Amino acid sequence: MRVKDSIKLSISILRANKVRTFLTSLGIIIGIASVIVIMSVGAGAQSLIINQISSQGSNLIGILPGASDKNGPPSSVLGIVVTTLKYEDAVAIKNQIPEVTAISSYNSGAGTISYQNQKSDATYNGVMADYVNVEDAELLMGRFFTQDEEKGNTKVVVIGYSVWQDLFDGQDPIGKKIKIKKDFFDVIGVMKERGTVAFQNKDNLVLIPVSTAQNIMLGINYVSAIRMKVDKSENIDNVKEQVRLLLRDRHNIDSTGVEDFSIMDPRETIDILKTVTDALSFFLAAIAGISLIVGGMGVMNIMLASINERIREIGLRKAIGAHKRDIVLQFLLESMSITILGGILGIIIGATVSFLIAVIAKALGYNWDYVVTPSSVFLGIGVAILIGFIFGIYPAQRASKLDPIEALRYE
Repeated sequence: MRVKDSIKLSISILRANKVRTFLTSLGIIIGIASVIVIMSVGAGAQSLIINQISSQGSNLIGILPGASDKNGPPSSVLGIVVTTLKYEDAVAIKNQIPEVTAISSYNSGAGTISYQNQKSDATYNGVMADYVNVEDAELLMGRFFTQDEEKGNTKVVVIGYSVWQDLFDGQDPIGKKIKIKKDFFDVIGVMKERGTVAFQNKDNLVLIPVSTAQNIMLGINYVSAIRMKVDKSENIDNVKEQVRLLLRDRHNIDSTGVEDFSIMDPRETIDILKTVTDALSFFLAAIAGISLIVGGMGVMNIMLASINERIREIGLRKAIGAHKRDIVLQFLLESMSITILGGILGIIIGATVSFLIAVIAKALGYNWDYVVTPSSVFLGIGVAILIGFIFGIYPAQRASKLDPIEALRYE
């Protein structure tokens, strides 16, 4: 019954000082809410990434320049220029591996695209004639460039839907000339509206032959990536091994040499991104958790102040038979009640903010899942209880050590 009575007394004391109780728990509320929001946003961002990658299909294989290991992606992902991958590698893969039904290499640059007085900032991509098959893209009008144009430094261009609207305001652009930086290109096609895929606005792209991109626009002899489509998803592993052996041979890598390329399918890409996002979410949650320590110190200070206000009460309770453990229990329960209250409010606020973020993200067109897991809720409550216990021990012990006679004399 002591515990039950102590709980009732703690609740009545906290209710009698509602404003102080709320202000004391404010640090806990903010800390728990921050942790919940960060964990939810991290899970939502992770779901967005996975949904974006999964939407591209399960029978795709990507090749990036530079070696990678199980601990992270290749250095080219981090913005480091690696020149080991060539256009000819993509051609060899298409010609020698029958399970590969479509393939395209990629180079990219950014610049101002203009037509007469209209201008648009867009990304131009050097790709192969198979691009539309790899990306499952469709043309709204006109045509895509041919393999001869792919190889011949031809100045032809297929523009994305948004670029078409910006430059031509919906008018027929076929046969017109647009300017990319200093060079003029003949418009031969317009892509259908595609939206954002894998965090890239596909409607803001300008597609030119890979040879034109390398030799005229960028002045390079390498590609930044290769993507290919396999006939069946069950052939993914087999094709990856064939590609690996072919590229090792083409790049003159012996049996003990380190590969200068990385081959990944959607499963591996998702695993890497999960690792990165989980680590980032944990790091940010740990930073947000610092505010819980500050909140716990605030609880301890208030409890110490409460002892000075209640010295006569403590003396009276000890005089009529209360033991030290009863006083310790009383103040611990008060401290933990404050932090539990803060934890519950923090979870409610954090879940609400996370829901609003998910709603806004969906309204903006992102495939964002609202995720507040039971584990994060239990973690929030558990941390709140632990903070209340840790920062309530010292005030509780100090209160239990008061001499009842001296306490009754205190004014």
